[in-house]
Amino acid sequence: MNSSLFKEVIVLFKFIQDLFLGIQKLLMPPKAFSWQTFIYLSIFSWVTSYFATGPIKSIIALTGWGFLIAGTAWYTTDDPARVPGTFMPVGALITGFLVSVFAFGHQENVITTRTIVLWPTIAAIITSIPEFFAGTGTSAKATLPKLEMRQKIIVLLAWSMLISCWIQFYFVIDKWLKEYPSLSADNFQRSTFVIRLEPKSKRPENGNMLLNKIQPLIQEQIDNRPWSEVERWLLEANQQVGNLGNSMINKNLDKYEEKGLWRIEPRVVNVQSGYRLDILSIWQGPSTNPRGFYLQKSCRIQPVATVKNPENKNALAEIECDRNSRFFLGSPPPQQ
Repeated sequence: MNSSLFKEVIVLFKFIQDLFLGIQKLLMPPKAFSWQTFIYLSIFSWVTSYFATGPIKSIIALTGWGFLIAGTAWYTTDDPARVPGTFMPVGALITGFLVSVFAFGHQENVITTRTIVLWPTIAAIITSIPEFFAGTGTSAKATLPKLEMRQKIIVLLAWSMLISCWIQFYFVIDKWLKEYPSLSADNFQRSTFVIRLEPKSKRPENGNMLLNKIQPLIQEQIDNRPWSEVERWLLEANQQVGNLGNSMINKNLDKYEEKGLWRIEPRVVNVQSGYRLDILSIWQGPSTNPRGFYLQKSCRIQPVATVKNPENKNALAEIECDRNSRFFLGSPPPQQ
């Protein structure tokens, strides 16, 4: 029994020893000048910078970035795997990303738009640099690559810069749609470079929101008011609705760049039972349709006699508005 227990203890000890040796082999650099040494120096620099203050903190952190980039570049070029169809090592992508983060990131946001945009181009430059040197280690000297390699470098740089341009174009379009969200309701079916991944909105949300905000204010000024006052209000509808529209635009679209591209106008039409008031939110910004577009919400206004005095000629006004707005391509109808 004791012999069996002793053997189990020996096996367990052997397992722990092998595990320790494996970890040691993984973490211990085979020689002082190796990529592991640079990685450890980068970690040491960052830990040290945590306890430092002032400009010394920045200098130590800067040194840590240099060690990390050098160690990563060394490790990924020992036995490089290539990006399919190119001579770019996968390690160049990793190193290029680290260089881009180091050069264009900041403490608040390490990965910025510029970091992503310039990443492919920096990776291509890192891939091309070794081709301008011959030899290894300290015996390397500058040289001009052969004609075939020069062509490959030019093609790689051109493709990488093109990818960077397309990534930058994506961020530009994304910024436009955030600052001018009503553009997302436009029709891009004929575009060769803009692809809509989400279903198209039936109407611009900001224009629809303005109509929904203005409607109750207009109803409050008209509903249950003497008919004579309502007719006077309708004569001044351009000014009344225009003032309400400007107030709603300034209040609700202040955070959008498209604030100055919306206009609110009324259209008053005589009907048999009274009037129809069309409230229009008109888009004045860029559009695939040269005549633009607008949204319309209609309200029917008619006189209603009071319950207490049904024969009273001074009837009160009643207003009923559509629940939803309608979207129209083209110019709005002219004012009468």
